[in-house]
Amino acid sequence: MTTIEFASETPRITSRPAVAKRVANTAVNFYRAWKNRRAFYRLGEMSDAELADIGLTRADLHVAIDVPFGRDPTAILREITSDRVETIEDFARKVA
Repeated sequence: MTTIEFASETPRITSRPAVAKRVANTAVNFYRAWKNRRAFYRLGEMSDAELADIGLTRADLHVAIDVPFGRDPTAILREITSDRVETIEDFARKVA
């Protein structure tokens, strides 16, 4: 067997597990996105007072729902709340 013959056979051997792994990762990501969307929709059923207790507003939910299905709306909410906390902490430092 020459080097050229071996090199041409190697990608076929290693590509099947890689394809299977990508398909599995896609399925896992789809399931995770579906599960997080279900949890996100439960947030919409909460009252404004309950949302305020966890640091969210109804407007935050409207902003986060506009992301495409493949993107996680709960990650957007996490970004919004962390930005809000940083802003409040910066403001508190300036006052003190």
